[in-house]
Parts: sequence; C-alpha cells; structure tokens
Amino acid sequence: MNRKERALFIRKELKKLYNNPKPPLNFSNPFTLLIAVLLSAQCTDERVNIVTKDLFKAANTPKKMKDLGIKKIHQYIKTCGLAPKKSKAIFETSKIIIDKYNSKLPQKIEELITLPGVGHKTASVVVNQAFGQPAFAVDTHIHRLAQRWKLTNGKSVEQTEKDLKKLFPEKDWGDLHLQIIFYGREFCLARKCYGLECKLCKTLFPKRRSKVITKKA
Repeated sequence: MNRKERALFIRKELKKLYNNPKPPLNFSNPFTLLIAVLLSAQCTDERVNIVTKDLFKAANTPKKMKDLGIKKIHQYIKTCGLAPKKSKAIFETSKIIIDKYNSKLPQKIEELITLPGVGHKTASVVVNQAFGQPAFAVDTHIHRLAQRWKLTNGKSVEQTEKDLKKLFPEKDWGDLHLQIIFYGREFCLARKCYGLECKLCKTLFPKRRSKVITKKA
C-alpha cells in the first residue's frame, strides 16, 4: 500500500472502532473547553474531568474565573500537573478575554494562541470542538501513530499536521483527531507495539521486524 491507500484503510478501520467519537473532556461552553484542554497538558483526561467538576461549578465564565483569583484556582486544580503555572495562565487568559474580547472567546486560532498557556494544538481543539471549524490538532499520540503508520516523516508536529491534512478529507479531521488518540491509548501505546504488535500496524506492515523509534515532537 502507498501512503494514500494506507490513509484510506486507516480511516475505515478507525471508523469501525470509534464511530461518531465524543470529546473525552467535559465542558459546557467554549470557555470551559479551553480551560479543560489547557489543564490536560501533562494530566490525564480522567483527572481533568475530576478537577473541572468543582472548578466549573464555581467558575464557568471568564469573569467568574477571574474573580476566583490565582490562589483559589490553584486550590481547585492542584492535583493536575504544572498547577502553579496553569493557575496563573487561566487567570491571565480570563482577564484578557474580558478586557480584549468583551468576555467572548475568540474563534480564530491566530487570536487564541496569543492567550497565556494556549498553544497551536489547544487552539485547534477549541476551534474544532467548540466552533465546528476544520482543524486537525496533533498531539503526541497522533504524532507517534502517524510515524508508525508511515503517514509522515515525523520531523515535527507541524509537519505531521500538514501531512495528515493532505491525506484526509477536511470533514474528517475532527473525528480523526479523536479516533487516532483513542486507538493510540488503547492499542498502540507509547511503550508497547512500536509499530509491530497492534492490529493496524501488523496489517499495514506485515513484513516489518524492527521497532519504529518515534521522532520526538
């Protein structure tokens, strides 16, 4: 199979496994999605959902979050990784959304990435899941699997995103983001498979004998 044929096969198989996938993070509006995704860095989705259950009861808008202050935000999220840094970023982001955007979350990636703690991946998730815009957010799972499946040369996350966007239809980007993550967590784990063990890797590369060493993002 060439690269395009592999992409088509992968899309069909992932759709069988995870048809109509739902975002794993709990949120009620674009702002709470942004905060949840920001918190998910170096923290599991399960832990984020536990933390945000109480946090979002107390503050589900930029104003309420700003009014909490950095110390109270930290109290809510202290069991998440990088809590001190994230507390400050959440407070500053809330303040900027109020002052610069009239308390409404901006809908452009270019504007979102100017907010403290918000990178390209986080912004891509938000514009896709909150606003329905086409975006293909690439995290470490997707970067790893794209290399194991030879869909990219893996030089960087940015290159992986460009390569995947060329291979898959725009309408599928949002679902594929979730489907590849789910598959990576369930079957093609970082410290298992190595391109040799899971069903997709064995089907796509039956003659492969050497481990695929993932190039870091």
